[in-house]
Amino acid sequence: MQQSAIPFTQQDFGDDFLWGVTISAFQNEGAFLQDGKGLSIWDTFSARKGKIKDRSHAQVATDFYNRFLQDILLAKILGFSVFRFSIAWARILPKGTGEINPAGVAFYHKVIDACLELGLEPYITLYHWDLPQALEHKGGWCHRGVVFAFEEFTRICIREYGGKVRNWIVLNEPFGYTALGYMLGVHAPGKFGLSYFLPAVHHTVLAQSGAARVIREELPEANIGTTFSCSQIIPYTQSKADIWAAKRADALFNRMFIEPALGMGYPVDDFPLLKKIVRRYSLWRDWDNMAFDFDFIGIQNYFPLVVKYNAFMPLLKMAEVKPKSRNVPVTGLGWEISGHGLYEVLKQFSAYKGVKKIIVTEGGASFPDTLHEDGGVHDTERVNYFREYLGAVLAARREGIPVDGYFAWTLTDNFEWAEGYRARFGLVYVNFETQQRIIKDSGYWFKSLLNAD
Repeated sequence: MQQSAIPFTQQDFGDDFLWGVTISAFQNEGAFLQDGKGLSIWDTFSARKGKIKDRSHAQVATDFYNRFLQDILLAKILGFSVFRFSIAWARILPKGTGEINPAGVAFYHKVIDACLELGLEPYITLYHWDLPQALEHKGGWCHRGVVFAFEEFTRICIREYGGKVRNWIVLNEPFGYTALGYMLGVHAPGKFGLSYFLPAVHHTVLAQSGAARVIREELPEANIGTTFSCSQIIPYTQSKADIWAAKRADALFNRMFIEPALGMGYPVDDFPLLKKIVRRYSLWRDWDNMAFDFDFIGIQNYFPLVVKYNAFMPLLKMAEVKPKSRNVPVTGLGWEISGHGLYEVLKQFSAYKGVKKIIVTEGGASFPDTLHEDGGVHDTERVNYFREYLGAVLAARREGIPVDGYFAWTLTDNFEWAEGYRARFGLVYVNFETQQRIIKDSGYWFKSLLNAD
């Protein structure tokens, strides 16, 4: 059965299934220098000419810093039980380490308290791509000191908020920020090449496990996870070359961070370039510090990847076969729509012995939303997207795959990294000139699904 064909209600997922909505600090808060906050790498990067496609910035974004009560109330109105948000590292520690900013600490107490008062369970992400610029001046994720700085930041957050918050996510999509920011240069901090990428990967792996150990030490009863961007990898043909390319892509996109966390080391057999990490850090005795027994793994799947062998691609020897050339359904960003791809990813990650529980910690789609004369945003394509992807989750759950939640990306339209404001993922439409919020049809669809009053 195609996952998109499965009809469902909230009850089909069970009483213990988590229904959440997700935002991130940099994409939503604005107030980029308000109340003592320091600069992040994205503040710096978005100020550089030509880096953001619509020439915008996130200095105001959706003004969540001043409108958080309104937005959290919207999440409640739509029927969600979980509110996932991230903490801006530079708002707590403007220089990345050292002196704590009391106003920043106080802000997140207010956000947490608002969630609890409305009956929303907070899931806090410690790192969602916004490294303090002061740490980037020292080398950022390429410098080993970032591991210890992140542990310091984590300890401060747990000691401040651990009495109120049990659920913690260490990193958001480590492949995303290392590959896009430290290899391709299209995201902050804009560095390019393997000489940046490989150390950024290794220090991220160490920070992922190190911060998790800090949480466990400070808050033994915490529910600790981390999230991975991942895609079903499909060889373009069944030729040996394309199958080889698919295995290589799977090692890079899906296995490079989860397997070290599970104590399996880097997937060097299928992606030999990672042997450079092993050789470079062999004297540091890092291999015993890469693993952590996570309570859950966050999966963030937006599209599958079809790949073929390409001898002319330097180092990788593989290339994506774009969705447009394959005549498949796509989102407004040209990403292939495939609920089956999510199903396959859930199946793949659940096969790891050390994965106890999976939560889809992000899921959603960008479409060119239009505010109609009747005052509504009729995003039928997004509703159909969620039907298909949630159908895939239900199919996996019925087969015994331990997927215990789905968090929609995202609550409101926001600053979508290098795309700026032209890519809208929200369940709630935002007029960025007036900051007016308008619930889209997809938001009302969730409200109906979740039986919200």
